[in-house]
Amino acid sequence: MRIKPEGALKTLEQTHLPFAEMFKHGSLSVEIYRPVGQDLQQPHTRDEVYVVLSGHDMFNNDGVIHPFAAGDLIFVPAGIEHRFETFSADFATWVMFYGSEGGERD
Repeated sequence: MRIKPEGALKTLEQTHLPFAEMFKHGSLSVEIYRPVGQDLQQPHTRDEVYVVLSGHDMFNNDGVIHPFAAGDLIFVPAGIEHRFETFSADFATWVMFYGSEGGERD
């Protein structure tokens, strides 16, 4: 299985939503995510990993704000407040949700 970012972004454009599921296998769900203007997401019920495709700026992970850029991997445990506080116009990221509801234990 191979999904290129360009193809995923084209699929996303057709949905008129900030995200689109691109792959699912077992508990793994892979989405392409590209908010416009602001990131309105709420805490999720499963653990998630972002892999930033393009763009840069600042990410809030449970109140800790840090810079991000293309190529970065960001982990967010289930139930944690998080969002891309600010982001460049070219921002896009893969999002991978996995595991059980409530997140995996350490």
